[in-house]
Amino acid sequence: MPRSAASTLVFPVSPVPRAAERDRRRTSASSVLRSVLEHGPVARSTVARLTGLSPASVTEHCARLAGLGLIRESPAARRSRGVGRPHVPVELDDARFVVGGVHVAVPYTTVALLDLRGRVLARRELKHERTDPGRVLARAAEGLAALFAEASGRRPLGVGVAVGGWVDRETGTVVEHELLGWREVPVRELLAARTGLPVQVDGHARALVNGERLFGRARGSRSVLHLFVGNVVDAAFATHDEVHHGPRSAAGAIAHLPVPGGTEPCPCGRTGCLQVELGERTLCRRARAAGITDSANPMHVVAAAAAGDAVAQRLLVERARATGRAAALLLDVLNPETVVVTEVGVIHFEECLDALREAAGNSRSAAVLPTSFPDSVLAVAGGSVLLDALFRDPLGASPEGI
Repeated sequence: MPRSAASTLVFPVSPVPRAAERDRRRTSASSVLRSVLEHGPVARSTVARLTGLSPASVTEHCARLAGLGLIRESPAARRSRGVGRPHVPVELDDARFVVGGVHVAVPYTTVALLDLRGRVLARRELKHERTDPGRVLARAAEGLAALFAEASGRRPLGVGVAVGGWVDRETGTVVEHELLGWREVPVRELLAARTGLPVQVDGHARALVNGERLFGRARGSRSVLHLFVGNVVDAAFATHDEVHHGPRSAAGAIAHLPVPGGTEPCPCGRTGCLQVELGERTLCRRARAAGITDSANPMHVVAAAAAGDAVAQRLLVERARATGRAAALLLDVLNPETVVVTEVGVIHFEECLDALREAAGNSRSAAVLPTSFPDSVLAVAGGSVLLDALFRDPLGASPEGI
């Protein structure tokens, strides 16, 4: 009896869409590279256990990442219980490449070189002669070129740019920065044209969340809030390794949150907004009024406090306490596992950290930490923008594409 037509039908298996396959490979490569960063030198078998990938997949990704120059075999092989073939661990290759970091603050721009571990190798501060974006970015490119020229034997991977205010990460645009007077500035386009390198741009609070997750105390934390208090006051929030950006990356704009009892007039027309109450311009103006300094540099207030000036100490403690009240509000809304605060008083004085934690709530004080980068926070912010892109997609952001 002949077979029926139905018995000969073959139902084809749909192939995995190319985009889905690329996403899978990107995610797997990222997991492997992050594991090597966090645990290296580490055996490939351990990477497989940490990531949940098959040993064969880990071996493949390690070979690809080594071929790109991002990881290398460690010189010291390890034996398992003294028998069998030695395990050759892998580690991050932090001697081959550098990334450029740019942080644009109100009074100056910081340019820096970082290695793949987020360590600052060199940096310069470029005081603003004027703040029109073309001039600021041209000087940043010149400063980077000088640093790259000094980094003999290391190849630049790209440039990360961190800026305060409203920054659209997807387009690399500073949508609005009130204090600089910038609006719709295509930073990525302008700086890429001047450097000839890939450029990534993000807000500095989000950049520092990524720096803390990759290289700082927040590594391994399930949720992180970062509060940045400088001339600009803003915040960023990450859960499960993803930073929340919101539509056109507008998340984290807290400059105009009201401060109870605030008295400082804000350009927005209200009184007591967070940025005018806590900003460094206000701190320095109050210090000048008290005769502490005639400078607009907050580090002069820090220096006076370190020298024993009681009024300078009081100003910094009061500012830290007000920052703690802002942190308490964000803690109530977001309930993060870890809070990281970047603020000059908290960085330099234990009394300020104590005041911050007390105002944030003693029951949660252990979760409130100062920045992991007290001596290099702005340089790390810039470099972390590019390094985050690299560790998220080492195959797409690799030297192969440069």
